Amino acid sequence: MAWGTGVWATGAWAQTAWPERPVRVIVPFPASGATDLVARVITQRVAQDLGQQMVVENRPGAGGTRGAAEAARARADGYTLLLTTSSTHAISPHLMPRLAYDAGQDFTPVAHLADAPSVLLVTPSLPVQSMAELIAYGKAHPGRLNYASSGNGTIVHLNGAAFAAQTGMEMTHVPYKGTALAIPDLVSGQVHLLFDALPTGMPHVRSGRLRALAVTSPKRSALAPELPTLAESGLPGYSSVTWFGLYLPAGAAPALVERVHRAFAQAMQAPDVLAHLAKLGLEPAAPATPAQFAAMVQADSERWAGVIRQYRITPE
Repeated sequence: MAWGTGVWATGAWAQTAWPERPVRVIVPFPASGATDLVARVITQRVAQDLGQQMVVENRPGAGGTRGAAEAARARADGYTLLLTTSSTHAISPHLMPRLAYDAGQDFTPVAHLADAPSVLLVTPSLPVQSMAELIAYGKAHPGRLNYASSGNGTIVHLNGAAFAAQTGMEMTHVPYKGTALAIPDLVSGQVHLLFDALPTGMPHVRSGRLRALAVTSPKRSALAPELPTLAESGLPGYSSVTWFGLYLPAGAAPALVERVHRAFAQAMQAPDVLAHLAKLGLEPAAPATPAQFAAMVQADSERWAGVIRQYRITPE
């Protein structure tokens, strides 16, 4: 089934004339970042299909929560959308107890758009060639290994903590201000592991500077089909992606939700959109209703809440 096909009956959504004027799409992260690029690729196609302008507005700050809060306060009339990631709706609510929004109550889920898997990288100086060898080495040398991240509470940090929890390995977390800053230390062996985005991590693997053991997605990635998943490699059930999704403020009419969902579903079927997303290392999400998207987010949120509690992770 193509993305969005057959998800909705056609009667209800056709009753609304949306959009009759330009639509504001809030991206709660900086310009030129991954979420911004995803938003511009998809909304450009939506605007083309609808014949109405989609204006992407970057509202960065506080890990994306500032822009999310702004979207939550907007009218639920279809003229303010939020295009965001798991950071604002599945992770930050458990890291920042005083958020200016309730991720579960202040938004109307619309569409799961795409996913970004990560790759587990290890330093070449580590005498391991597979996940089984890494786990065996880690258990034989408790406390010896450390893993880098892009900062406390980031998805990179949580991936490492979840990996340690499931394998039973004792590892030390070493935060950096971005994974790019961790790469030289990973190459030199000062740190041993890193969960990096596929597009940024694989060039170092193909140049021979680093070794890749597995990907975090539930299935193998087209960007590195030779790599097994963590679930295939002895960690059943391990699955972690950064998802990209679309929201309206709470209280949006069902007919409007259907209309917006269909507009973005249609854009996600366009070959040019899929090609652009592939270049960014993203995979289109499987067809899903807004309710299924909401359930996925809830499950993701509960999983990260457990990891954050177990390791007492804080933003600082």
